[in-house]
Amino acid sequence: MLYRQVRAQSEAICAPLELEDFVVQPCADVSPPKWHLGHTTWFFENFILADYLPDYQRFDERLNYIFNSYYESQGPRILRSNRGNISRPGVERILQYRHHVDAHMERFLEMPLTPDLQDVITIGLHHEQQHQELLLTDIKYILGTNPFFPTYAHTIPTLAVCNSFAAKWIPVEGGLYDIGHTGKGFCFDNELGAHQVYLQNFEIQNRLITNEEYLEFMQDGGYTQFEHWLSEGWEWVKQLEVKAPLYWYEQAGTWYQYTLHGLRAVRPEEPVTHISYFEADAYARWRGLRLPTEAEWEVACKQLHLQIPDDGNFLESAHFQPIAQQHETDSQLIGNAWEWTASAYLPYPDFPRLKGALGEYNGKFMVNQMVLRGGSCATPRSHIRATYRNFFQTDKRWQFTGLRLAR
Repeated sequence: MLYRQVRAQSEAICAPLELEDFVVQPCADVSPPKWHLGHTTWFFENFILADYLPDYQRFDERLNYIFNSYYESQGPRILRSNRGNISRPGVERILQYRHHVDAHMERFLEMPLTPDLQDVITIGLHHEQQHQELLLTDIKYILGTNPFFPTYAHTIPTLAVCNSFAAKWIPVEGGLYDIGHTGKGFCFDNELGAHQVYLQNFEIQNRLITNEEYLEFMQDGGYTQFEHWLSEGWEWVKQLEVKAPLYWYEQAGTWYQYTLHGLRAVRPEEPVTHISYFEADAYARWRGLRLPTEAEWEVACKQLHLQIPDDGNFLESAHFQPIAQQHETDSQLIGNAWEWTASAYLPYPDFPRLKGALGEYNGKFMVNQMVLRGGSCATPRSHIRATYRNFFQTDKRWQFTGLRLAR
């Protein structure tokens, strides 16, 4: 059963953790792993079982306060930054909560379901998969800020190399292009509102920027020269004394990088990751180039036929493996690192402003954030498609975020 597979994957991601790892919250962006396990369970209990399963009894009414994330319509909730302050309920209790909800959901799924209910369940599964990516990146931050740099696991996401082929420019002819999701496959609401955009002639690089290329920027004083930086980015660099991507540490003249495999020397051929929009933009300016817009990125992706086909299969053996495909032009476009674009996160024309709690899913965050495209090595494979729109504030870099150049 698909439901059982998706739910089991979340617990499998947490299996290598020590008990203490489940509670840690080193910064407000990172949620404790046990919170993710509880929140994804709350979604199914709150939006499905409580409303549609006759005589359903909630596991514990008090959990709504802890596991409600940002739904104003669902009542009061704990501050995001305080999620790590809650030592109780413990991990064992939260697992009992999951199993309670799962048992009732499996019974519920045997009943005749309306199309609307099927849609909510589908959203719940995709929502949990989003949290599986967050689990990996949050676990990396939790362990990566530990001075012992512990290894999470040995079978985990890795990045495909970039330097197996030379960087070159792919020309795209200007004109009118269709943007946004169409067809029968699943998408999130922020991908809807398919429309046309006019693009000028442009060129986009066939691959991501590598660690080696980014090191050249650092060695050339990239973090000490204000000329490359947006004003807000320059203030960010100065205030936080940023000198390198997140998880990079210099020891005796050698740069090391924390990975989920543990600490290791920076590998020049891998895509640079864990950089903010500020850093991506500064690097592009240093090169005398720019970041692509999200429309340019999507058009290039579609023209190179690098979309992942929607086969309806959520979980595959390569669930968390890089899936960058190589075209006859030796292009690497998707599945290694989320790529910052030059586009602000805004609604498409005719964006469906849904009513009710699920109307709060994406639309209310469409301000002061930038769009990322492409998916990362931590992204569930079924989520990687040409139209997927990720979004973060300009200073965030705990995700697998990188860049590609355009001109």
